[in-house]
Amino acid sequence: MNARLCLAVLAGWLAAGPALAEMVTYRFDPLHSQVWWEVRHFGTSTHRGRFDAAPQGSIGIDREAGRGEVSLTLDTASVSSGVAALDTMIRGPGFLASAANPSAWFVATRFTFNGNAVAEVRGEFTLRGVSQPLSLRARNFACRTDAVLQREVCGGDFEAELLRSDYGSTFGIPFVSDRVRLLISVEGIRD
Repeated sequence: MNARLCLAVLAGWLAAGPALAEMVTYRFDPLHSQVWWEVRHFGTSTHRGRFDAAPQGSIGIDREAGRGEVSLTLDTASVSSGVAALDTMIRGPGFLASAANPSAWFVATRFTFNGNAVAEVRGEFTLRGVSQPLSLRARNFACRTDAVLQREVCGGDFEAELLRSDYGSTFGIPFVSDRVRLLISVEGIRD
């Protein structure tokens, strides 16, 4: 190849710029996705529960560009503490207000990566019709090829803390803690 042809090829390659990185989408697998909560009760023990309905949504990851997006929706009426009377109270207006706000959701586009693994996701959580910033910290995150599905599966365990008073839930404070810890375990199947 002569020098002019080499320069022409190089100039064309540089003009084209870097190839656009690809956002890969993973839909949450309802069999392997769950959200739990923890709250201190009268300063002594910790009440724990979960949302029985699996979270709905997806996560998009662009590892090359170091970006992502997530959308997660929770059915607030599916809250379960293991005590029916307490579940009724938690669904009520003093806590989740499930009748007026049947869903809570988290949306985010600010991702931090540790290599190829998601380390943190920062976005906005909406509960009781009130939206506040929330950060989900990854306790672990990994991807694998599922032998049965013959598709890539990515997932991990995330944790976050919020003040329920920021969302208008003040019933029982300080006897029932204002601080709530969320534990989110999700696996997504690549589209």
